Amino acid sequence: MNNMTIIAGPCVIESAGLLDTVAQELVRINGVLGTDIIFKSSFDKANRTSIRSFRGPGLEKGLQMLADVKAKYGLRLLTDIHESWQADPVGQVCDVIQIPAFLCRQTDLLVAAAKTGRVVNIKKAQFLSGRDMKYPVEKALDAGAKDVWLTERGNMMGYNNLVVDFRNIPDMLELVPTVIMDCTHSVQRPGGSDGKTGGDRRFVPQMALAAKAFGATGFFFEVHPNPDEGKSDAANMLELEKLELLIKELVS
Repeated sequence: MNNMTIIAGPCVIESAGLLDTVAQELVRINGVLGTDIIFKSSFDKANRTSIRSFRGPGLEKGLQMLADVKAKYGLRLLTDIHESWQADPVGQVCDVIQIPAFLCRQTDLLVAAAKTGRVVNIKKAQFLSGRDMKYPVEKALDAGAKDVWLTERGNMMGYNNLVVDFRNIPDMLELVPTVIMDCTHSVQRPGGSDGKTGGDRRFVPQMALAAKAFGATGFFFEVHPNPDEGKSDAANMLELEKLELLIKELVS
């Protein structure tokens, strides 16, 4: 089995049918390529640009839907939390707890995630360097985390735009052994689409391949069978049908 860390799934839980469609494809890819893709989806998008944007089914229903995916397909699970009280119930279902980029310096959030005993994946803030992530890592480890990952997702470049400094990847590898490239959020244009986050999924493969050249040990892809119909991050999610070929290129 390939030991590269790969995370994939729809940005937000839209329906049980969507989760089934994506999970079935991830299981198929695992069988073909010998990977162990971690299934990702959010029960609540608490940081949407507009108050009118779709957020998801909420904690209780969302965790039940994720638990159903694990029971039916045997996939490991990752989801994100936004408040410290969410860590415990999420840790009872998910294998990896993700700390959103905007919240990566929130001490109580990091401590609560660490205390679950689950892997803690901390996304690097859009306003921090890779080396700055030393301090969130220290908070998680001091609180008892056994395994901490870091994820690169770009830095703000002026307004409504992100750029990726790939030097952050080797810098973060000096802090933790697992550094993941978020290949879809890094092509976002935050808040740049009339109250929604825009983006350009054309550059997702290049983000992944560049990150591999800089030593990334894992890759994160938000995927959807019909991305333009997605209820969150529609512009930058990768078409589900293109995932296998890209992963094949990365693991070869």
